[in-house]
Amino acid sequence: QVHLVESGGGLEQAGGSLRLSCAASGRTLSNYAMGWFRQAPGKEREFVAAIDWSGSFTAYADSVKGRFGISKDNAKNTVYLQMNSLKPEDTALYYCASTTKGWGGSSWYGYDYWGQGTQVTVSS
Repeated sequence: QVHLVESGGGLEQAGGSLRLSCAASGRTLSNYAMGWFRQAPGKEREFVAAIDWSGSFTAYADSVKGRFGISKDNAKNTVYLQMNSLKPEDTALYYCASTTKGWGGSSWYGYDYWGQGTQVTVSS
């Protein structure tokens, strides 16, 4: 069992930056692939970014490519989502997720464990 806790969300102006953190307990993340998803009010949960178990391979949604970066710090058992050049359409509840598989992919069903989410609000 892995317990995930997201932090770092908040209110930011358009063009600003935020860094989300996802701290894990219960298991080491060194063998886990991770992902970030988000859900805006009235919309379905959507894929944001993913990283494989080794931290060597990443993937991003087209809407955030070039602006967001996902990374893993196995020593701290934490995964990060660096968000730059924020836009109002990035406003959502952001979730991190993990899987025991080497790669989780862009679909929510590829992940086994989920955090409770952290709210990101971007004002125009």
